[in-house]
Amino acid sequence: MSVEITFPDGSQRVFDHPPTGMQIADQVSKTLSRNAVAVRVNGQLWDLTRPIEAHASVEIISRDSPEALELLRHDAAHVMAEAVKELYPDTQVTIGPAIENGFYYDFSRDAPFTPEDLKDIEQRMGEIVDRDEAITREVWDRDHAIDYFRDQGEEYKAQIIADIDPEQEITVYRQGKFLDLCRGPHLPSTGRLGKAFRLTKVAGAYWRGDSRNPMLQRIYGTCWASDKQLKDYLLRLDEAERRDHRKLGKQMDLFHFQEEAPGAVFWHPKGWTLFQTLTDYMRARQQRAGYVEVNTPDLMHRSLWEASGHWETFGENMFTTDTDVDRTLAIKPMNCPGCVQIFNNSLRSYRELPLRMAEFGKVHRFEPSGALHGLMRVRSFTQDDAHIFCATEQITEESKRVCELVLDIYRDFGFDNIHIKYADRPDARVGSDNIWDAAEDALLTAAEATGLDYTLNPGEGAFYGPKLEFVLRDAIGRDWQCGTLQVDLNLPARLGAKYVGEDGQKHTPVMLHRALFGSLERFIGILLEHYAGALPFWLTPLQVVVATVVSDADDYAVEFVQALREARIRTEVDLRNEKISYKVREHSVQKIPIIAVVGRREAEQRTVAVRQFGVKQQDIVGWDEAIERFVAMNRPPSQARGVNAGGVVAQSA
Repeated sequence: MSVEITFPDGSQRVFDHPPTGMQIADQVSKTLSRNAVAVRVNGQLWDLTRPIEAHASVEIISRDSPEALELLRHDAAHVMAEAVKELYPDTQVTIGPAIENGFYYDFSRDAPFTPEDLKDIEQRMGEIVDRDEAITREVWDRDHAIDYFRDQGEEYKAQIIADIDPEQEITVYRQGKFLDLCRGPHLPSTGRLGKAFRLTKVAGAYWRGDSRNPMLQRIYGTCWASDKQLKDYLLRLDEAERRDHRKLGKQMDLFHFQEEAPGAVFWHPKGWTLFQTLTDYMRARQQRAGYVEVNTPDLMHRSLWEASGHWETFGENMFTTDTDVDRTLAIKPMNCPGCVQIFNNSLRSYRELPLRMAEFGKVHRFEPSGALHGLMRVRSFTQDDAHIFCATEQITEESKRVCELVLDIYRDFGFDNIHIKYADRPDARVGSDNIWDAAEDALLTAAEATGLDYTLNPGEGAFYGPKLEFVLRDAIGRDWQCGTLQVDLNLPARLGAKYVGEDGQKHTPVMLHRALFGSLERFIGILLEHYAGALPFWLTPLQVVVATVVSDADDYAVEFVQALREARIRTEVDLRNEKISYKVREHSVQKIPIIAVVGRREAEQRTVAVRQFGVKQQDIVGWDEAIERFVAMNRPPSQARGVNAGGVVAQSA
């Protein structure tokens, strides 16, 4: 039996037997064979040891390929599970996938894993790699697989197999004495994994993510193709730890959390100043771009959420109250239904479209307690929402305006590396396929009209419409999905929105959902970590501290502070009887951008000694020059660039 293999470059080879991926790689080159981790057969990833029994298009996946990382990490999870079973035989293994930057495995064990246990597990993983155990794929009968794992005390594995679609093949991978249920593919042997891995932490996780199920122990790890990649990643982790917004929030006296209000922020004066600075900035940008601002109730009747589709698709994430007799009210998880009620409150004309309604709406969503993470994942947060009601023929132009506005705003905050994802229909959604076809086509057309590059994020659209996701890359290379733009052909119709068209007939408007920061709380967390707390001058809650060297300069310092406040500079005075070196050090820890030092000489000459955060040398400048400098620094970058109403740079700038 001959098998014809076609390579990506169009060349072909004929084998007189069904070859494995490894045999094909051996024939191409020894280097490729050494670096091979998997083979793509007719578009599907296979094990290198699996025979290819028919003519096929084949691509060898080498270790340095970006897609090889997921396979390496998946194998690292299996090697970790084998190590755990050898060290702690009574432990049950459950699920262990590859994730971004690493892998995890969930274990059921009575005793908690300790940091010392992680060291032992990691050492045993290295020994398993040294054994170079062959990894082989086996197809098992379903009932036999259930009986086997149940006999081994692996009740979770038996349950997983029992829940698999009866039409799906049951595959088990064997490495040494360890067997695990898995679809694969996997490396040919444990030795191919290498030792560029590290176990990082233990966390709790409910079985299948359901709080009604038993709590498991999740061991996280990271895995890379080379030791250098691992080292670089661990350095990034250390840098991320240094930038942790929760530590910075405490250090800079911005906010705190406490158990009595899980997932909600207690904003301190400086933190709330930062929050209001962002709100004021966005309000000004939106006003220039033609938005009107509205506000909608926090509590609305269940019937509205049923009509919108939220109750069916998002109900488990909503907080409700039954204090009103025979009436269930829900605290809004989203602002859109309330905004539609404002649109519906009067008869609208096509002349009013596009109608851009903005709302800084406080929303509440139930997030599992284990998922809460500082400002990044909360239960109560404020969205810079907007809903644009427009006609079908206005979708492209309005979407383009939104994209231009959001990209210009991100530049103001120091984010120039923006990636856009296009997310299409999810499994849980409202509306017919015809409506979704039209919405997806409209958004894709709009995205292409902007000239922006995008990638597909399949199945991640909102339940009412497809969306564009704006992903920011921060100073240490992490990606954060912030802004979104969604085309909605479902919600306006479900809630009865109408306008009178030029033909005198009533029509259903299209609604564009748009958020630029996304969550203000989360965006503040991202900013703090991006800048390691040293925010740009115009954003900093406390911009200038005027510190005295001697008490003789107190009156001059107070006078200077008053002048700064009149110039709308956020400032405080430090008249304490402390050494100036102590004052400078204390305010530097809080990342204050400018410390203006004044003593007898400065008071006599009406000057100030300006110390800028991160700069060793101080600068002696006059009173008026200092104020002019600070006022210029207090303008967002877009004011210097010059922007038009849509948010893009004006041609004359």
